[in-house]
Amino acid sequence: MARTVTRRTMLGAGLLGLAGAGGAGGYGAGLFLTAEPSLAGTAGPLPMSSVSTSPTPATPPPPRKVTYDDSPALDAGDLSYRSQTFYVKSVVKSRITVRVPDGWGLTQPYPPRTGRFTDPTGKRWIRIEGGFTIKRPPAASMQARIIELKRLTTDQMLNLLSQQDDGDSATISYTYVPPPDQSPDGVLRYVIVRWVADNSGNCAVEMSSTGLPQDKKALQDVLEHATKSVERHDSSL
Repeated sequence: MARTVTRRTMLGAGLLGLAGAGGAGGYGAGLFLTAEPSLAGTAGPLPMSSVSTSPTPATPPPPRKVTYDDSPALDAGDLSYRSQTFYVKSVVKSRITVRVPDGWGLTQPYPPRTGRFTDPTGKRWIRIEGGFTIKRPPAASMQARIIELKRLTTDQMLNLLSQQDDGDSATISYTYVPPPDQSPDGVLRYVIVRWVADNSGNCAVEMSSTGLPQDKKALQDVLEHATKSVERHDSSL
């Protein structure tokens, strides 16, 4: 039988200055900045004591040279939105409906656990995930992500900018330089990750809005449109 996950009243325009990124099992500490493993579902926050304490730790890589992409900022006033529906699969099959900017194309990995809508330049996108078991509140997912972020090597130049939890959702924002295999040119990225609760109070959708630092206001606008419109409808695999 299909299950419909409805949302609580979502955040309004008051949550400015923040930006954004569910799975059903254990999560690796790998590519969770662009192809982020999610932290929305059943896995609990990882304690700091679980970090390896090797007696001969490897020398951390030196910070990389940061490159700033001076492309004109994405203008929120130039964006129009459309409703888009796609499917993701993990523990269950979720039909996700959400409003995203016109002209942003959908891509999905295999298996399709996420949907990513990317602007024509390839420099900005919003990623949305469902399909995971709904078992913990947004704040727990946020704290698990923060722990994972703090494990990043120094060459990724992480700067955690903000975090906020209002019960219905939790949001963090940060900048970082993707690892060389993802971004050889070392361009600084700005990311907003949000975990959104359904009526149970637990996280039903995870989303992230990513671009360049100068895109901050537009990325917030994209995230707000997605937060207010997202719906998840579940059925068995």
